[in-house]
Amino acid sequence: MNTMMLAALTTLVISTGLFHDAKAEHPKNTEHQAQESHAANDLVAVATGAGHFSTLITAITAAGLLDELHGKGPYTIFAPTDEAFAKLPAGTLENLLEPANKAMLAGLLANHVVPGIIETAEMKTMKAVNISGQDLVIQIVDGVVTVNNARVVQADLIASNGVIHAIDAVIAPSPPAHDAASEKPKDHPAH
Repeated sequence: MNTMMLAALTTLVISTGLFHDAKAEHPKNTEHQAQESHAANDLVAVATGAGHFSTLITAITAAGLLDELHGKGPYTIFAPTDEAFAKLPAGTLENLLEPANKAMLAGLLANHVVPGIIETAEMKTMKAVNISGQDLVIQIVDGVVTVNNARVVQADLIASNGVIHAIDAVIAPSPPAHDAASEKPKDHPAH
């Protein structure tokens, strides 16, 4: 995995509160049982049933995010298909799935999740803020929907706690914003 992407992911994980700490808000038994009754149609169940998100489900499990996606939501997930994950550079996915890289994997997955529900009928050329606080650029050109240049290949997989749109690429994190002051040449006088 390239050093720049690792650095960007690490910065993203450190600088944002990605998914909340599951231990901090673990539901009481009665609440947990209620969530399980909805599990047959929640985001994880719908993704599993779709048949082309097994890599995503593996990544969600490795990142420790199953409980979050079984939870209330609602979320819109722009979900990379198995073929999308296969396009990553050799060794990238395997590296991210290592237990030591759990936080980086969670950061990468967070790029694909937007709070609330956005169905295709509501989409237009627009921006949506993912749970990492970064903008996703949604565009519709000639009836083709893209999200940060990843094409939506299957839309509106409705779940009890959100909606899934299958995409053909993994969305990489945006590079961290630079401080404008750091862009000044070193010999530039301070104001």
